[in-house]
Order: sequence, then C-alpha cells, then structure tokens
Amino acid sequence: MPTENLSDLLGRVSKNSTGEIDSLIGEFQRLHGNLQTDGERIQREIEEYAALSQQVMQLTKTISESVEKVRASVDQQRAGDAAELQRAGC
Repeated sequence: MPTENLSDLLGRVSKNSTGEIDSLIGEFQRLHGNLQTDGERIQREIEEYAALSQQVMQLTKTISESVEKVRASVDQQRAGDAAELQRAGC
C-alpha cells in the first residue's frame, strides 16, 4: 500500500474518531445541562414542599386548638344546662 493511501486512510479514521468524540462531548454537555436544570428544579420543589408542609402542620394545629375550644365551650354549656335543670327540679 503506498504511503499516500495509508496516510489518507489514517486521516479518515482519525477524522471519524474525532467527530465521534466531539459528538459525545456535545451530548455529555447537553446531558450535564439537563441534570443541572433538573437538580435546580428538584431543589426548588423540595423547598416549596417543606414550606407547604409547615403551613399544613400550623393549620392543623390551629384547627385542633379551635375544635378543642368549641368542645370545652359545649361541655361547659351542657354542665350549666344540667345544673339549671337540677335547680328547676326536672
């Protein structure tokens, strides 16, 4: 095989390999960008979930305290009604 042909063959192989490597580098850079974007989105969603969870816990506590106050008020009123009925002789 003449040296020109061998040189041309090596040049084509090298060019193809370089092209494939460049293509892979581009693909890795694109994937890296996607991972970076997804990571940032997931971090935001976790922070939003934590804030929402905290709000739900506070709301649950407020509702529970309100229900307890209503329950105590009803119990107090029932006790007063029962005492009044006893005084009335019922």
